[in-house]
Amino acid sequence: MEAIVKNVERTTELLAVSQTETVQRWDKQTLDRAFQWTQYCQHVYTRFHANPTVRDILEKQLQVTNESLRTTFHGYTDITFSDLSQCQHLLLVGLLNNAAVPSSVVKLLFDTITVGGKYKDATGHCIELIEVKSACKVLSAIYLKRSTSFPGPDADVLGMTLMEMLDILLSPAAGGSKVGLAGKLLDNLLQTCGENENFSGVVAAALLSRKNNKTAAATTKMASEGVSFHFILDWLQQHHSLLHNMCSTLPIGLLMDLHQQSVRFRVTYGDMLKQWGSQLEYDVGEGEWVQMDTTDGVSFKTLSDHYRSLLGACPSTKEDVERELTELKVADGDFDVRGLSVWGDLLSEIGQL
Repeated sequence: MEAIVKNVERTTELLAVSQTETVQRWDKQTLDRAFQWTQYCQHVYTRFHANPTVRDILEKQLQVTNESLRTTFHGYTDITFSDLSQCQHLLLVGLLNNAAVPSSVVKLLFDTITVGGKYKDATGHCIELIEVKSACKVLSAIYLKRSTSFPGPDADVLGMTLMEMLDILLSPAAGGSKVGLAGKLLDNLLQTCGENENFSGVVAAALLSRKNNKTAAATTKMASEGVSFHFILDWLQQHHSLLHNMCSTLPIGLLMDLHQQSVRFRVTYGDMLKQWGSQLEYDVGEGEWVQMDTTDGVSFKTLSDHYRSLLGACPSTKEDVERELTELKVADGDFDVRGLSVWGDLLSEIGQL
């Protein structure tokens, strides 16, 4: 673990140095090593991002390293643990924005010839970035020119195309080196299309494309929860407002499909429902539960509809939901008087008390 922490620290320092005049002395060998170390950090992120203990250790080290680099490099931008997932992209963008980079190095970045080996060398990274930018422009153009209401054929096509692009970027053949570009593709699409209901539908269509793609399901046992599927869920966790929009505006039946398809989405969706419930407060004058924050919540009726659909999904889900709501009601004091516990009132509303 000590070696991993030290390597992440050195790579963070490398990213800072890549934006200085020091790069004037870089050659192909130096450039290759730089991209190898940034790819190493991407592997570290992939391996440990779901491990709270290791993630906490690395986040604390990054805080220390960032503090040191801020005092050394003017205008330094902190590197977060999430940034490790796109280290190669950060290195590439930093080099392209650095006027001190030699023309010979710039030429390497645009070279389409690559050399095989354990790590891909530095050549061709700009070509990959251009390809992703082009893919984003194509998807955005289709999105803006067509009616992409979901469910619908256009949203389905866009969702499937998006998932296929992510499959290419995140495939083992890519060596994990395009994780940053995959994230950039989603970020650019979000920036272009905005956090509206239609774009939420495209994201949902991408996630559901695995369920609807019989060929993919036949060729991959875990097709419904592959690398691209989990990558989108990770990305959604970092864009909470879009996740909220997706869960609050899409047809509940489609959310049930995702709920049954993916254990991870099941947890994410359940956490969203509990957050919505915690944002409700009882208005004694009106005799009903109302939203404390109208910008990031739902009504008591909408929340009840979501839970009612979960109860009808399947017997095991019904048992899990009833048990969880009962535990939350007990934690509030286990009162059967209306207005004292939103969870108790939800159980009463959906007919479980």
